[in-house]
Amino acid sequence: MQSKTFTSGRIRKADYDTASRQLDLHWDNKTTLAYKQVPQEVYRKLCSAPNPATYWEDRIAEEYPKGRPKAGASDADAQRGFDDLFGGAD
Repeated sequence: MQSKTFTSGRIRKADYDTASRQLDLHWDNKTTLAYKQVPQEVYRKLCSAPNPATYWEDRIAEEYPKGRPKAGASDADAQRGFDDLFGGAD
């Protein structure tokens, strides 16, 4: 899986799975949107775009079917934060 972290803008991170051609976008409001059947070239252009959120809006949002985000480190971090707040099982 390829990953790109953005330091500014609304998109914080993009994960791309070359095998399934799924693109997961992690946003600054802690949501994750997933898109299926995304060509690798589209992921590459997203990563090099001056404004990735604008590129997403123009070239990805309505072009590719939505999917279910893959489980990853952000899910584990979210669960750990929940357990810290509410005393999850250790």
